[in-house]
Amino acid sequence: MRLVIESPRFGRVEIDPESVIEFPDGLIGLGGSRWALLTSDPSSPFKWLHCVDDPSLSLPVCDPHRFFADFSVQVTDEDGERLGLDERTQVDVYVTVVAAERLSDFTANRRAPILVWNGHGHQVINQAPGNDLRAPLFAEVATAAAGGAS
Repeated sequence: MRLVIESPRFGRVEIDPESVIEFPDGLIGLGGSRWALLTSDPSSPFKWLHCVDDPSLSLPVCDPHRFFADFSVQVTDEDGERLGLDERTQVDVYVTVVAAERLSDFTANRRAPILVWNGHGHQVINQAPGNDLRAPLFAEVATAAAGGAS
């Protein structure tokens, strides 16, 4: 049996209940504990993390490794223990995206990635150095735009 939500952004959406991600601690600054990853194009680097509990909430996300070759996640020992993570845990990583009118202004939140495994998700504070809250997502576009602005 499919789970049906009425999304203001996407209209009527059917979700496989097995694909719902439980966020026991929620997401920073947002309500809802059950979310689903949605995409209309499987080849797109972007997905929408859509709240099942409150269909008015949805966030664009992406796999940061597709945009940042140097991206890594480090969690505190306390977070690792609390979440049951170790070096063998296979985790999908997403970062939230802030879209803008120009590609050069798109940013990704590398500081608070979302970790997903076994139907559970957690947003953590990334302890790895160099992970900005608003990292340019299309750095090459931003660099080219800055170079052309002289």
